[in-house]
Amino acid sequence: MTGAFIGYSRHDTYAMPMKMVGLLLVACVSAAAAPAAVAQPGVFAEQRRSQQEEVLKQRATGRILPLREIERRVVPSMRDAQYIGFDFDSETGIYTLKFLRKGKVIWVDVDGHSGQILRSTG
Repeated sequence: MTGAFIGYSRHDTYAMPMKMVGLLLVACVSAAAAPAAVAQPGVFAEQRRSQQEEVLKQRATGRILPLREIERRVVPSMRDAQYIGFDFDSETGIYTLKFLRKGKVIWVDVDGHSGQILRSTG
């Protein structure tokens, strides 16, 4: 098969290296953006550590309930859902427990001071 240029075909030896150049260009652009993404985990780890320290302080002073107590109150009420884990907002004192039910994620917000369920989404 010939196209506009005599002797050119899709399998021409020039066409394949050009595809590789394009892929190399995409890889280089991705690599240039990577340092910004790599720097973030350290920031997140420090925030997480700070959050954990705040939880310990609040628990020690009795201002919030321990996670195990929150789980003991909430997890049994989610009979047909799998418990995935939790987050804690030290500023508001709210635990967010995460569950999985039939492929959907459910978030349950619980007041860390009283243990009362505030809301459920999903």
